Amino acid sequence: MTPAGATTSLASRPATPERRRVLLRTIAVTAAALGSAFGAPLSHTRAESTDPSAQTPLGAKADAGRGQVLFDQYCARCHGAGGSADARHGVPVLAGQRFGYLVQQLSALSDGERDGASMHRALSTAELTGIQARTDVAAYLAGARVPANPQRGDGSHLPLGEATFRVLCVSCHHEDAGGDDDGPVPSLRNQHYAYLLSQMRRIPGLHRHGIDENFAALLRSLDRDEAAGIADYLSRQRGPTPRR
Repeated sequence: MTPAGATTSLASRPATPERRRVLLRTIAVTAAALGSAFGAPLSHTRAESTDPSAQTPLGAKADAGRGQVLFDQYCARCHGAGGSADARHGVPVLAGQRFGYLVQQLSALSDGERDGASMHRALSTAELTGIQARTDVAAYLAGARVPANPQRGDGSHLPLGEATFRVLCVSCHHEDAGGDDDGPVPSLRNQHYAYLLSQMRRIPGLHRHGIDENFAALLRSLDRDEAAGIADYLSRQRGPTPRR
């Protein structure tokens, strides 16, 4: 029991889901007020395109032209022309994704470190095996035009999603949701709402075998409204991937 006259600090109170939601909504209101006072919101800052030519792995020289040929032949059927994807197919937008992250994920899928039967079959094709092919495809996608109108959520949990993202996610993904090449951390911009939400639900199940357990635990801690809000907020972040 708390002694008479003493107060319990906010930080020491149980972090119930309802209390956390109230705190996050308070942060959202404060962030919105600051955005109005100081100009455009942080999520709308101007971004520069990624230059994959300076980031090729293992000395491989990226050939985006060859990457486009390979992508059009083996990948566009599912991922759409230019990697823009159709939200109804449940596959991610790949256009404008970070070069290093694309190479990493292509390698993880090729080596069976990430689940995905259809991707395993595609990447077992002779022309797609090896670091050079992955580098070429990644270079093409990193420089591809991002879709103009990715699928968005309905906005019902948008303030909560923005606040939750700012509290829990910006330390890795940055305020513009553009990620960086230290890790590498993927860009979450220009992505379909349904795909973002599905991955937040699936990653805690460790279908990506190399995923950090702390990250998986963080996603497991989100309630349904928080996850939907984050996916909705991210689905509205548009524009080229920022250069880090």
